[in-house]
Amino acid sequence: MARPDPDRRTLLALALAASPALGAARRGFAQDLGPPGGGSIRDFDFFLGSWRVAHRRLRKRLAGSDDWETFEGSTVCQALLGGVVNLNESLARRASGPTSGLGLRAYDARTDTWADWYLSAADPLTIDKPGIGRFRDGVGTFLSDDVFEGRPIVVRGRFSSLSPDEAQWDQAFSPDGGKTWEVNWVMRYSRTA
Repeated sequence: MARPDPDRRTLLALALAASPALGAARRGFAQDLGPPGGGSIRDFDFFLGSWRVAHRRLRKRLAGSDDWETFEGSTVCQALLGGVVNLNESLARRASGPTSGLGLRAYDARTDTWADWYLSAADPLTIDKPGIGRFRDGVGTFLSDDVFEGRPIVVRGRFSSLSPDEAQWDQAFSPDGGKTWEVNWVMRYSRTA
């Protein structure tokens, strides 16, 4: 995988960190994250480096399906702006063809929260709404409001370090305001360098 241009990444990180959508999202989920305290710009240090990724993705979401697609990928993550931002560039090899994108996270020490965005190379002019979250007991939980197939949902993403050489991210949707969750994507990371 080609290494991204550091100047381009820094400009993207700064532009996203200043997004007006971030303030609204932070206000909407701060109460769901528990009390602030204990977080730092080092929360994602476990994710820095190069990884092989095993994906498990539900083919039909919120449909009662148990039909999973599995595929492989890779990602490289690095810290920017002294650790306030981290960025990973990912490549996935799906049966339908390769896909790539950027994951971006930015930390706000004033609120002890992280914002987590994703930008797909397939739609490079649209960035998703940020998940807002923080780490508790080694698990970072991020929440955002979204719309799926015309209905409002809550999206939850969770990051965790399983060991120095393994990590996991999973995504779940809730159609009922967080009462029930359907996990629809799991990514298991194995360190390669």
